[in-house]
Amino acid sequence: MKLPISPEKVAQVILLAREASRAAEAELREFIATLDEDEQAALVAVMWIGRGTFDAEDLEEALDTAYAEATTPTADYLTGSPHLPEHLENGLDALGIDVTDLEDDLMGGH
Repeated sequence: MKLPISPEKVAQVILLAREASRAAEAELREFIATLDEDEQAALVAVMWIGRGTFDAEDLEEALDTAYAEATTPTADYLTGSPHLPEHLENGLDALGIDVTDLEDDLMGGH
C-alpha cells in the first residue's frame, strides 16, 4: 500500500516539531491544517507505527483507525504527542523510507 502523504511533507512536520518556540508550533499547526484528510490520517498512522502502536505491515489498519478516531483536530492531537519527531522518523524508517536526506534538503543541506 502506498503512503498517502509524501515523505517530504512528513520531513517538514518533523523539522517543525523539533523547534521549541511558540512560533514554530503555530507554523506546525498551520502546516498540518493545510494537509488534506488523507495526508493528515497518514501522518497520524506514521506516528503510530513509529511509536509501536501498529507494525509497518499494518499501515492500512493504522490508516483506517486514524480516519475512525479523528475526533480531535489532527494538529491538536499531534502537537500534544510527546516525541512526535522521533515517532515520525521511526515510522518512516519502519516503512522503508529514509528521511535523513529529505530533512537535510529542507534545511538547505546543512
